[in-house]
Amino acid sequence: MSRTAVLCYSGGLDTTCAICWLKEDYGFDDVVAVMADVGQEYDLEQAIERGEVAGAKEIIVLDLKERFANGIVAQAIKTNALYEGRYPLVSALSRPLIAGAVAEVALERQAEALVHGCTGKGNDQLRFDYAFKANYPGVKVIAPLRDQVRTREEEIVYAQERGIPITNTKESPYSIDENLFGRAIESGMLEDAWNAPPEEPYTMTSDPTKAPAPKEIVIAFEAGVPVSLDGKKLPVHELIHQMNVEAGKYGIGRIDMIENRAVGIKSREVYEAPAATCLIEAHKALEDLVLTRDELRLKHYLEVRWTEIVYEGKWFSPAREAIDAFVDHTQKMVTGEVRLRLQGGQAVVVGRRSDNALYAETLASYGASDTFPHEAAEGLITLLSLETEAVAARARKNS
Repeated sequence: MSRTAVLCYSGGLDTTCAICWLKEDYGFDDVVAVMADVGQEYDLEQAIERGEVAGAKEIIVLDLKERFANGIVAQAIKTNALYEGRYPLVSALSRPLIAGAVAEVALERQAEALVHGCTGKGNDQLRFDYAFKANYPGVKVIAPLRDQVRTREEEIVYAQERGIPITNTKESPYSIDENLFGRAIESGMLEDAWNAPPEEPYTMTSDPTKAPAPKEIVIAFEAGVPVSLDGKKLPVHELIHQMNVEAGKYGIGRIDMIENRAVGIKSREVYEAPAATCLIEAHKALEDLVLTRDELRLKHYLEVRWTEIVYEGKWFSPAREAIDAFVDHTQKMVTGEVRLRLQGGQAVVVGRRSDNALYAETLASYGASDTFPHEAAEGLITLLSLETEAVAARARKNS
């Protein structure tokens, strides 16, 4: 019986080299490379060519865009997921879906091992390992770049020696992960936290200092999920794509941060996520309009915890599912429209409306339409200040 390994294949340098390593160093007879389309820009023909030259027995391409958008991304928007208040979990969101789909292929073929191209210092190793084990209990997980540390320069030479066509060069050594929700960029000159990010690796966003004149757009939500742009109904994945294009022109969604990785180190990360930035900002504004004060306060805490759980690779956990149940309950009223102004580097909320709004203009107004019961305020303050007065009286007595 031939030994088979199923590889989570991106078509990039690391996973292309992994095909060779699995055969040369690990002794596998067959390597099945599985590519997942989660909305990233890539040259499919080149990726397949590289995989074939490297020695893959079979290359499978899975279209997961709609599942990604309608399931995981929609949930992230409803949860306002921003790791450490800034990062919209671009890579972390795609990993459980990709790994789960790849594990299904491995189960069908009764593969001996599941393989990913993550290093020992990154977050993605946790995300893939956990997801593989959650979907294929007992499977052997192999991570060649964790088992043996290799520099990108060494990988480039290794691939060139085997005639594998690659796009990475010593002059452009960036490591880039991309999906429908954005792009993550690292390595190269970005590893020096003092260096400003160059324009070179950005493709989803334009220079915000050269943005066109500001424009306004209207995003409609139903039960917390974006459903239309400027009055045009769109599937979630198409709406996100269009938002990436529109907001990308203004350089919106560029993020440069020092991030605390799950493995205990800090890393310099650069992201571009125009649609994610706009949609989460708009969604939060609509929630402010329709949710109660206690719902917002409790949800804010759970948003932080949900984001940490997903960032750390624990998508397949009861805690995440329990938070989802709470979030989904709160989203029943989150239906309405938000108007955003797109301008250089910013998406600014300038209007919001909903039939479910708890905001009442007549209560908030200082004009003639004011209906607020002013006479009730003094009694409320008297009751709420009783403890304050008691503490003050005790302090005077003891002094």
